[in-house]
Amino acid sequence: MSHSPDILTDGFGRRHTYLRISVTERCNLRCTYCMPAEGIELRPREEMLTFEEIVRLARLFVSEGITKIRLTGGEPLIRRDIEELTRRLAKIEGIEALAITTNGLVLPRKLDALQKAGITHFNISLDTLRPERFRDITLRGGFETVIEAIEMTAASGYDPVKINCVVQRGFNEDEITDFVAWTEHMPLEIRFIEYMPFGGNEWADSLFISYSEMLDTIRSSYPTLQRLVNGPNDTSKTYAVPGYRGRIGFISSMSEHFCASCNRLRITADGNLKVCLFGSNEISLRDAIRSGATDDELRPLIAAAVSRKKASHDGMYEISRSDNRPMILIGG
Repeated sequence: MSHSPDILTDGFGRRHTYLRISVTERCNLRCTYCMPAEGIELRPREEMLTFEEIVRLARLFVSEGITKIRLTGGEPLIRRDIEELTRRLAKIEGIEALAITTNGLVLPRKLDALQKAGITHFNISLDTLRPERFRDITLRGGFETVIEAIEMTAASGYDPVKINCVVQRGFNEDEITDFVAWTEHMPLEIRFIEYMPFGGNEWADSLFISYSEMLDTIRSSYPTLQRLVNGPNDTSKTYAVPGYRGRIGFISSMSEHFCASCNRLRITADGNLKVCLFGSNEISLRDAIRSGATDDELRPLIAAAVSRKKASHDGMYEISRSDNRPMILIGG
């Protein structure tokens, strides 16, 4: 039950029902499109939200209309006792979906516990189907473990298992049709994501491949590819090859943005509310909580931040010149 005016609807009538919570800035990979070349300076642990603070904020947002929560990082599964946090979040009345985005490296040993704890959806990041290229992109090993994680998650009944694949020219665009072929017998949704500019990731127009170009590449090999119907707030434009078990999607954040239907908010690992992935405006809910703010005092802070959300982001060239945190600190 809402205690106040609709604090999660912005000035453009967008009602926010989806909250992404980053639980750590740490990661066990070093993907070049996410992590600045010089690395990041990790904040002290005491600056990160505690589980109690995360659960409190989640309850507050759900009481105001959030129905889906996604845990992100960094790599969320390396946060100590992530299963316990999941259990506590899953018990909040009003949550319809509780998801995790992970790189899969520690998922095989945590999958069973996370499933029992209440995770309803998994997104697993994988940008290549070639072990040597995996090492080039992530600067780490572990390709076989990620494949195992995907197969285990599918075998555990998750349908679809969403695979996040960032496409970059000169890196992995030659594998697009290989990913499509993977959906023939597996309950996967391969989500091809346009390369996006973030602080320090050395974004370059020469690396960018648009959704329409990816689609043309796929249609040249799969001319029967069909567009599927998407929901009003879906970020992915979804397609399937007739007769295939899985499907594919495109997240065209840059070439055909979906800002007009955006229903998501983000809380960073250090407790800042971000109303736009590509905006630098943030407010610290952590500082308010730690200075003794009640939920009724937090609501106006949230409402003010949501009301300032712009109609859309500024476009990839403006974003590439703007001051935003590295992707790893935002939670993707």
